[in-house]
Amino acid sequence: MRLLLVEDDVYLQKSLSIALKQKGYTLNCVSSGKEAIVSAEWDSIDLVILDLGLPDIDGLEVLKKIKSLNSTIPVLLLTARDKISDKVKGLDSGADDYLVKPFNIDELVARLRVLERRVSQQSGLTIDNRGVSVDSKGHTATFDGQIIDLPKKEFLLLKALMESLGRVLTKDSLEAKVYDMGEEALSNSIEVHMHHLRKKLPKNFIKTIRGVGYTIPKN
Repeated sequence: MRLLLVEDDVYLQKSLSIALKQKGYTLNCVSSGKEAIVSAEWDSIDLVILDLGLPDIDGLEVLKKIKSLNSTIPVLLLTARDKISDKVKGLDSGADDYLVKPFNIDELVARLRVLERRVSQQSGLTIDNRGVSVDSKGHTATFDGQIIDLPKKEFLLLKALMESLGRVLTKDSLEAKVYDMGEEALSNSIEVHMHHLRKKLPKNFIKTIRGVGYTIPKN
């Protein structure tokens, strides 16, 4: 799952980024409302962690804008505002959950799991196509019932394509789903991962659209 972490406190952003990556999440980290809105509009994001006390735009306005771009994306608010009225405003503005600073990282992860289950229930935990099955919750893939041994990047690549059956994904969009923001990716890294992934799947399961990207045709 790819998270958008919007937090202007450099120390807290770094600490949360390290902790969440250790829990297996992929992150985009930004420090302002403007960056958050751009990321929500153009990047592949599954869930947003949003600090309300941003330096440029009020967090509630950022929340409303993100929800206008994607009404189904879960947003968890982080804030030092602990009044009931502030919580109500956040929830009324479209937030899915609310965590008051300071907080324990285990509580944050627990809240994220609840929201993640909601996303999984909405999108479906398992995707099947031509004998290949991807289990988003279990982070496993099978072919004709047999487990396919996939490193993390290859699994994320297959998952991204399976979630977009019949649609063509560009190299840039696949990199956004597979790599953390700021993580260095070689110019041919997607091609290399694709080469290894294809060896483990049925012949012609993944189709290359020359000059555009890749797709997995529907049954």
